[in-house]
Amino acid sequence: MSREVRVRFAPSPTGPLHIGGVRTALYNYLFARRHGGKMLLRIEDTDSQRFVPGAEEYIIESLKWCGIEIDEGVGVGGPHAPYRQSERKEIYLKYATQLVEAGWAYYAFDTPEELDALRAEAEQKGETFAYNFKVREQLPTSLSLSKEEVEARIARGDQWVVRFKMPENEVVKMDDLIRGHVEMNTSTLDDKVLYKSADALPTYHLANIVDDHLMEVSHVIRGEEWLPSLPLHYLLYRAFGWEDTRPEFAHLPLLLKPTGGGKLSKRDGDKMGFPVFPLFWTSPTTGETARGYREDGYLPEAFINMLALLGWNPGTEQEVFSMQELIDTFSLDRVSKAGARFQPDKAKWFNGQYFHNLGREQLATIYQPILREHGIETSDELAGKAADIMKERVTLTTDLWDLTSFFFVAPTEYEEKLAKKQWKGDNPAMLAELRELLLTIEDFSKENTEVVVRAWIEQKGFSLGQVMNTLRLALVGAGKGPGMFDVTEFIGREECVRRIDNLIANLKPME
Repeated sequence: MSREVRVRFAPSPTGPLHIGGVRTALYNYLFARRHGGKMLLRIEDTDSQRFVPGAEEYIIESLKWCGIEIDEGVGVGGPHAPYRQSERKEIYLKYATQLVEAGWAYYAFDTPEELDALRAEAEQKGETFAYNFKVREQLPTSLSLSKEEVEARIARGDQWVVRFKMPENEVVKMDDLIRGHVEMNTSTLDDKVLYKSADALPTYHLANIVDDHLMEVSHVIRGEEWLPSLPLHYLLYRAFGWEDTRPEFAHLPLLLKPTGGGKLSKRDGDKMGFPVFPLFWTSPTTGETARGYREDGYLPEAFINMLALLGWNPGTEQEVFSMQELIDTFSLDRVSKAGARFQPDKAKWFNGQYFHNLGREQLATIYQPILREHGIETSDELAGKAADIMKERVTLTTDLWDLTSFFFVAPTEYEEKLAKKQWKGDNPAMLAELRELLLTIEDFSKENTEVVVRAWIEQKGFSLGQVMNTLRLALVGAGKGPGMFDVTEFIGREECVRRIDNLIANLKPME
């Protein structure tokens, strides 16, 4: 590619960032990195009615957690600042006016009430009202009014909008990097609003074309919901005389519900028990909350790996990719045109794959905050060791406490099923004898303790299962956990004896 690759992720701060939006950001990032280009973050906040406080910060934090690095834009700066559209307001009126003067757009003075009446009238006739070449010269626009009347209306403060003057019966020929060649006749399209005097702000169509041009964006990679707008955007590049620098377009497939029908929504996640947002979110206006992958116990690397494969196929059997491997392998020509069905169980599978490969230092970093939440202060070494012993059984980081809490907290209750089976007959006396044996072991490593205890079991003629399960009742309190000698080594001789004493003192043997 001769031109420098510059892509942008341009979300609107209208609430938490949906995982479909994260995937769009990810594909932009992978494409930019693959081609040695730049990734921009622009905040498209021109719709003041839908602005949600905290949403911009949420977007930035989400991208950071995912490992999607921004080269230029909000929070980073750069040569094309500002990168919030609300801070670029003065720019857009100039370009809207330029289009009017060039005959590519016009002023329209209809009120919302007048337009509602026209829609209602069309409905009564069984038609759909379209603001286009058929009606624009019969309505109060700069195409039907005199120049003096237009100027007088603007001067006295009448509200107006600038609409694009869609050509009549022209075939717009477009190319999409995912969908190939697309053609559309302009007679099926309406005259979209580009600018509104009421709030002195542009609509998406004008703002994003102007900004993409000024920010030298080379490729626009966005969701397929924008595909119907592509003819207008192509024509806007022509109207401005920017066809030579028009970016290439790629429209990504939808993320579909697990059932396959329709776009994945928060309601699907609530109903089926999985998040559809990267981070936990609390609405500042309603107090409504939404689960997040981070808080639900997913690793960012696993989350990103899962998202990358929703709509993109590497062309091999490989499923687990590091970010660098994704960068090295990613290409838009392997992105599907069809929607990608979200699979919650696959997300968990990816997380397990990543978790099982973590080293003790990484495990300690993940586990320490969870331990502190439960009032446990311990060394990184012990936190990492506890997690390492049980990591093969972990799917989500939120599983860690339940799987390893007995390493740090002695049982105060005993699982009824295990107690009924083990805490009866000769077992209490056998455990008391094992207690005395443990006190004599100097080298309490798991290897040495196992050798000594197994020799004692053989000498006494006990069954291994009988001894180990009764010891498990004392040390863990339930029928779970790793091999018992992992537990004895971890908690140490004195704690083993203390827990055995607690069981003997507090649980009456079963009949």
